[in-house]
Amino acid sequence: MSIDPITLEVLTQGLISIVREMRATVCRTASSVAIYDAKDFSCGLFAPDSQVVAQSEDIGSHVVPLPWSVRSAMEKFGNDLAPGDVILSNDPYTGGTHLNDVTVIFPVFQDGRLVFFPAVRAHWADVGGMVPGSMSGKATEIYQEGVRIPPVKIQEAGRFNQAALDILLSNMRVPEERLGDLEASLASCRVAEKRIHEICVRYGVETLLEAVRLDLDRSEARMRACIASLPDGVYRYEDYLETYMGGSFEPLLLPLALSVAGDRMVADFTGASPQVPFPVNSTAAVTAASVFIAMKSIFDPAAPLNQGSFRPIEVIAPPASIVNVQRPAPAGSHGEIRKRVIATMVGALSQVVPDLVAGDLCRTSFHNLIGGYDAKRRREWVHYEWSAGGNGAFRENDGPSAMATIDWGDLVTVQSTEVIETRMPLIIETSRLAMDSGGAGTTRGGLSMQRSIRVLAADSRYSLLSDGAVVPAFGVMGGLSGVQVGAWIEENGQVMDFDTPGKVAGHPVGDGSVVVVRSAGGGGYGDPLLRPPALVVDDVNEGYISRRVAHELYGIALDARGKLDGAATETLRRRLGEDRFALEAVLVDDSYEAGAVSRRRICRMNPKDAAAAGLQDDDLVEMDRRQAAPLRAWLRIDPKVPAGSLPIDQKGLGILRTEAGQRIEVRRIATVVVPQARLAEAAE
Repeated sequence: MSIDPITLEVLTQGLISIVREMRATVCRTASSVAIYDAKDFSCGLFAPDSQVVAQSEDIGSHVVPLPWSVRSAMEKFGNDLAPGDVILSNDPYTGGTHLNDVTVIFPVFQDGRLVFFPAVRAHWADVGGMVPGSMSGKATEIYQEGVRIPPVKIQEAGRFNQAALDILLSNMRVPEERLGDLEASLASCRVAEKRIHEICVRYGVETLLEAVRLDLDRSEARMRACIASLPDGVYRYEDYLETYMGGSFEPLLLPLALSVAGDRMVADFTGASPQVPFPVNSTAAVTAASVFIAMKSIFDPAAPLNQGSFRPIEVIAPPASIVNVQRPAPAGSHGEIRKRVIATMVGALSQVVPDLVAGDLCRTSFHNLIGGYDAKRRREWVHYEWSAGGNGAFRENDGPSAMATIDWGDLVTVQSTEVIETRMPLIIETSRLAMDSGGAGTTRGGLSMQRSIRVLAADSRYSLLSDGAVVPAFGVMGGLSGVQVGAWIEENGQVMDFDTPGKVAGHPVGDGSVVVVRSAGGGGYGDPLLRPPALVVDDVNEGYISRRVAHELYGIALDARGKLDGAATETLRRRLGEDRFALEAVLVDDSYEAGAVSRRRICRMNPKDAAAAGLQDDDLVEMDRRQAAPLRAWLRIDPKVPAGSLPIDQKGLGILRTEAGQRIEVRRIATVVVPQARLAEAAE
């Protein structure tokens, strides 16, 4: 069948407009603040073979994994679907993300033929489990994270499966909100069904399906051309996720081998840590989707998203690992795995296309949950807070501050104070950008957001599921790290930290106490000593960075009036550059040590060198050649290492784009970030 270009584009944009109308319907009919106000939901159109055909300003982390859910539903019901049937699912093990993301899959038939699946994936504020909001920082199995819903017909021939619905809602907090959100998703899909019928009547089913095929094929061709422009080879990077199993900190290794051969790419995560009974695991669908999101955002951001873009990319995620979780391990950390997978993609691609990548984004989705029973209103309540972090800096400009990252679509990242205070027993006392939180660089990483939330209900509980409380977002091309996430409680004039940063499960919060949450900052891009002095002065004047950071990291000398001292700045920058600590690389076979669960990279150093660099055993350090992304490791002081040398394996040399005999900079990363209120007190 031949379709002219104008008709092809009209039909392509017509399907996208259907998704936009679905989104508008959800926003106007949902019951949860997280959905109607913060837009934590996504819509899409899918072909019967599960390929995503159209989406709009949706959350990539919702839509891109959805084909796995549609495929699972088709495997179960493919021969038993009829008009009026609706499938409900949230099961991570069959293509979901985490249990809170509940998916409605709605078969649409035209003349008895299955033509599309409109689908909505929406974050329900609570799906049961051990804590209000369902996402616990210390869950050990998925049953503690809420009700797991395998693909099930929640409606058949247009009528609710009332028994199934009653069971589900009886195991969720604030069930009237959950029902309202379900009805919103159903209304959205019915709108899509009506519009699909209209297009089919106007253009014919065969013409519409041929347009879909052509659209997917041209997306595939664009991505193949992008991959073919890269040099063939294997590019590696590695990152870590954070656990506190048994109360002790242990990083879990996430390595990536990114292979390019012609117009094909393979992202291989072989060697990833085994899955653990702790919320740092996620599904193969999320892992693959994260690779796709990174590639689409870096190489083909302007064109509409559909399945064609992902056909040239293969993802290898070993079963029973943190990137391909199996029952019954918890799977609540899909946002954390997703951002770490994207980070490894950025780290690998920085070695070949540094002009197209940015510094690492803000490490985590930063799930903060506060909830309990409101005695004044006589009802349960759950508040889901994800204060936005900083984005990585890029070659042309600073990273955006407190703004949605590439995997979040148009998710509202600074939630409405008025809506929160109207719906919840909470007062938002402050919302501001956190000073000094963006990674220093020629262009600066985006700043994180810090919010103080006063709780006005007794017997409330606070939970946090995040990553990046120890290992921060990295910079690229010599840029420095952003600040780590932080959370603490201010109560009766005291500030209370948590002994497992980033992981909290149902901690009691008294009436009148203040929960303070600070998201992570983005990584910098390029050498901070090359940032134009006028921009640094502007950052100081705007309150984005302190005078201390301007002096110590950017080499800017200010006089008593805050004016730039040009001569002193030139001298200071020269001295800071000369004082950078570097050692000569020496090739060794292995640079890892075994932990209780996973391996971690170590940096072995002679005691004299460690003292000269101001480093201590077990410090988290960065090794950097300022030509790509840095390499993280934990310091081991070893007198057997010759002074002036840095043992490193071939994989590490490849990541740093260097070789034995070259000098590698080593710098410490602060692993303990105290509350900003304390920093202010110390400064005074």
